[in-house]
Amino acid sequence: MAVTFLDRSHSIAPPDWSRWLIPPAALSVHLAIGQAYAWSVFKPPLEKALGLSGTLSALPFQLGIVMLGLSAAFGGTLVERNGPRWAMFVSMTCFSTGFVVSALGAFTSQYWLVVLGYGLIGGVGLGIGYISPVSTLIKWFPDRPGMATGIAIMGFGGGALIASPWSSQMLESFGSTPSGIGTSFLIHGVVYAVFMSLGVFLVRVPAEGWKPKGWEPAAAKARSMITTANVSAANAIKTPQFWCLWVVLCFNVTAGIGILEKASPMITDFFRGTSVPVGATAAAGFVALLSLTNMLGRFVWSSTSDFIGRKNIYRMYLGVGALLYLVIALVGNSSKVVFILAAMVILSFYGAGFATIPAYLKDMFGTYQVGAIHGRLLTAWSAAGVLGPLIVNAIADSQKRAGKQGPDLYTTSFYIMIALLVIGFVANELVRPVSAKYHEPESADAAREEAK
Repeated sequence: MAVTFLDRSHSIAPPDWSRWLIPPAALSVHLAIGQAYAWSVFKPPLEKALGLSGTLSALPFQLGIVMLGLSAAFGGTLVERNGPRWAMFVSMTCFSTGFVVSALGAFTSQYWLVVLGYGLIGGVGLGIGYISPVSTLIKWFPDRPGMATGIAIMGFGGGALIASPWSSQMLESFGSTPSGIGTSFLIHGVVYAVFMSLGVFLVRVPAEGWKPKGWEPAAAKARSMITTANVSAANAIKTPQFWCLWVVLCFNVTAGIGILEKASPMITDFFRGTSVPVGATAAAGFVALLSLTNMLGRFVWSSTSDFIGRKNIYRMYLGVGALLYLVIALVGNSSKVVFILAAMVILSFYGAGFATIPAYLKDMFGTYQVGAIHGRLLTAWSAAGVLGPLIVNAIADSQKRAGKQGPDLYTTSFYIMIALLVIGFVANELVRPVSAKYHEPESADAAREEAK
């Protein structure tokens, strides 16, 4: 019965099904797995309870992001074949199980189990869950792909808005001991399983030949670089466009994730010893604030890309982002307002980059296998998930050992991020329309659609 329910053929929408029910289904999964962005709330308690360094306490998060990219890359074709309901179920199972295993690791003070549970098992849930609705949303909203993917992926960015204060409150109630951390992990696993199941039951795929009223595919070529041709996932990775976009995503993510993963201790370190120090509660609020801008940026900026084009919007993400990092580096801890506002805008660009990239891929490679192409591109996130936290944590630990404090712990990291964003900007400028030699023949497209 369960296998039948999860089968793609049993999730085809009836004729009167509203496409506006699909974004809520996607949000139920993305809001849950977006908890990953609240990992920094667990870092100080774990470091204190288990005697970990900042670099080591980042390992579950880093491994989770690595597994996100890898599982999305290798599972993308399976998600396309089996459908979003199957994918959401797999995501729910892995993500919740990861928390349960992490709880066991905390209860027994076996940190490797936390890494295994949250990073490895939970990371698979992150990857499959992240790509589960993307292709489906683009098929339901071919007229507004940036807005549609922005709504759903907004949930991933906003997950920490819920998880950060919730996790902080649980740690305060249960204690920052191994037992208290374990109890918090266990509750996360159970609650997220229930919440994600809503998406499993609600999601549908459009019937063959469905299209929005009044929308014609030919109109999609109104802006440059938008194609109505299709490119397979196997051919997409042979194109220079794919690898330019890989660099764009990787370095945009690296620049944002470095701040996000260490947001709570970073703002505390930055203003320690000043007249306006930041306590644990305020730091958790900063994490939630970043999550809010991360979330809103995914919807606002990706929706804007439907009107000004993907290439132009990435010029803003990368170019303005580099300038904002420079502002933080130069101003230091002399202005808390400047630090917070700049970080908020950087994180809005970070989140928007994720939300806009599926539509950029659709523009470049068509709708056929766009989910699988997106999955392969997310290996850039895997690389960034290691690179960003490693740069920030390793340099901060090194500077701390050298006796430095405050902004000096992070200034070098910020200049590195500026350089990476500039490289990403250049890669975006090199993106051109895909050569026709990589396009799928129209007859092959039709045959494949009929076989689905």
